[in-house]
Amino acid sequence: MHPLDSAELVADLTEPQRQATLVVDGPVLVLAGPGSGKTRVITRRIAHLVSIGVPAWQILAVTFTNKAAGEMRDRVEQLLPIDLPGRRGLTVATFHGFGARLLREHADAAGIDAGYSIYDSGDQKSAMKRALETAGLDPSNWSPGSVLGHVSNAKNALLSPEAFAAEASDFHARTISKAYTAYQRLLDKNHAVDFDDLLRHSARILKEDDGVRAALQERYRYVLIDEYQDTNHAQFVIANSIAGGHGNIFVVGDPDQSIYAWRGADVRNILDFEEHYPGATVIPLGQNFRSTGNIVHAAAGLIAHNRRRKHKELTTELEDGESIGIVRVADEHAEARHVVDHFKALATQGIPWGSMAILYRVNALSRVLEDQFRREGVPYVIARGTAFYDRKEIKDAMAYLRMLANAADDVAFRRIVNCPPRGIGESTIKRLEAVGAANGRSLDAICGDGALLEGIATRSRNAVVKFAAIVAEWRREIVAGDSTGFGDLVSRVLRESGLEKPESAWESEDERQRQANLGELVSAATDFVAPSLEASEDGTLPMALVLREYLESVALVSDADAIDSERGVVTLMTLHAAKGLEFHAVAMVGLEDGLLPHARARESEAELEEERRLCFVGMTRAERSLLMTCAGIRTVRGMRQPTIKSQFLDEVPEANCTRSDLGDGWADYRDEGDDDRRIELDDVEDGDSLSSAFRAGTVVRHQQFGTGVIASFSHRGKVHSVVVDFKAVGRKTLVLEYAKLQRIDF
Repeated sequence: MHPLDSAELVADLTEPQRQATLVVDGPVLVLAGPGSGKTRVITRRIAHLVSIGVPAWQILAVTFTNKAAGEMRDRVEQLLPIDLPGRRGLTVATFHGFGARLLREHADAAGIDAGYSIYDSGDQKSAMKRALETAGLDPSNWSPGSVLGHVSNAKNALLSPEAFAAEASDFHARTISKAYTAYQRLLDKNHAVDFDDLLRHSARILKEDDGVRAALQERYRYVLIDEYQDTNHAQFVIANSIAGGHGNIFVVGDPDQSIYAWRGADVRNILDFEEHYPGATVIPLGQNFRSTGNIVHAAAGLIAHNRRRKHKELTTELEDGESIGIVRVADEHAEARHVVDHFKALATQGIPWGSMAILYRVNALSRVLEDQFRREGVPYVIARGTAFYDRKEIKDAMAYLRMLANAADDVAFRRIVNCPPRGIGESTIKRLEAVGAANGRSLDAICGDGALLEGIATRSRNAVVKFAAIVAEWRREIVAGDSTGFGDLVSRVLRESGLEKPESAWESEDERQRQANLGELVSAATDFVAPSLEASEDGTLPMALVLREYLESVALVSDADAIDSERGVVTLMTLHAAKGLEFHAVAMVGLEDGLLPHARARESEAELEEERRLCFVGMTRAERSLLMTCAGIRTVRGMRQPTIKSQFLDEVPEANCTRSDLGDGWADYRDEGDDDRRIELDDVEDGDSLSSAFRAGTVVRHQQFGTGVIASFSHRGKVHSVVVDFKAVGRKTLVLEYAKLQRIDF
């Protein structure tokens, strides 16, 4: 047996990291700044607990992404000797993953079916559309996405439909209440939960069921929470209910990186930790191992303008490195050119594309950047979450699998009953739904009962019966375990459903791509390992449980899990998606009032501080190079508008940045300028010199359209024309001989 030496375990840690690793009992708050090695501290602490005799199965570590959970689990495995007693049984999970496991084990206490489906965002919108119809609400007036946002907030606050209805005091709230009630009834009927339900039901049974709470408190004697600043009320209740029996709660986070209030995160959970746990040990980790001095000190100077925070000194032992570049350019096109040129220069120095990223506040800013990358032949990828599983053919295939796992899932069944087309039209589906509602049965059950299909046309009825027979055969295979593996089952479903087509039917490149994606799904299923299941003596696993666990693993994949910094392409993503990532070089674009900070922050100091935290997070993603840009003019809904630079740029300390203005003069231009600085067409003596007198970048005035900047000059014969970007009306093409333009010289 090889014991684990605690001294060796902490030998390469800083003193604050050692302190956080070696503390054992009681509440602990670790204030971990960017790049301060918090994952190292958490994993070393877990290893230390096991080394002093705490069985791993009594430790619960919770984080926010599957990627982070997997990394944490792997690091602990590497730290613990293979023959160390008590090393097995560690629970490392996301909050949603832990909630899903908890509800499977305590479904009766939660009042839900143990075979429940987890609805993704697409399923939720589909269900909400039907709920709005049921509630008599017009989806054109009540957007399903918007209503779901309100419902999500209610669930994160642990409000049931009944509790929400009791608090609804105005027309808007009462209308949301009607939709929430109809939506939840639909979920319950389909034996389904959404992501928020995973937390809401878990928090509810931990609060209300003494037996479940006591069992989990006894099971998990030590609770570790990563990214504590991102917890919402439901997650707070889950963590504190489990830790409440013993007080051994160890939370790691940074209030300065709390950027998810819009999805329910409550920064007060970490700011008020010492009030919840009097006498808690507080350990600041301020040394940044990731970024050079100018980046660390610039970010520290920015975030110091926030009032609601816990101060910690941000330091680094790395060299100062290059100054942060703060650049103002003419417009979004010049911004894209400048950023791409900057990255190309870094590439000539040997910096790989995969270690570069562009960050922005809103997705719409990516379009111009994408165009420039394509023109310059620079490889890039837009990071928008789990793109593979968002593709239609994959969502169709997953609906088949979900329907097999949960016969009550009408949303999944409705999606695939006529996909691909098999003669079961919308009118037939509505009749099936009516029969189901009248008999209290699911669509799947209705299709399998010929006696209930008599009112349906013969051709459609035959198609329904045939489809039901195929589904029943798949289910028999799952129960009997006839397949040689889970991948074989998925392959059969794709083939017999008609989603998978023979190569001779691949008529287009798009179809080839779709079929390639389905092939990749089979590969994913073949490679899938159910982490919580143990094989029987003959080496087999129950197919139904493997299917359920696979669907759960796909449903719980997060945005950050989809981002791979090892790929040889520049990554474009939102600032929110960049949380937890790091890149050698980062460019932050669109630092203008209304974008960052967002327009809604103008009326709220709390929201302004969150926007500043978002900027802080973006800056601290950079290891060696950071470029921050704003544009003098930006096109908004087709209109070119002058901008105001972000106040955050002025809050960056001068000692850590180099500022450049590559704009076109808009900032200095005054509408009421002196008339003697204006030159009209008649003042240009030589007609051949028009191209230089009215060249691109020249500021001009038009009697009707106001002031503008010439984008291009052209002529055909004796006719000379210019394309002008006007401040008020956008882009116009004008003939110089008739436009009566006045050129403004500075």
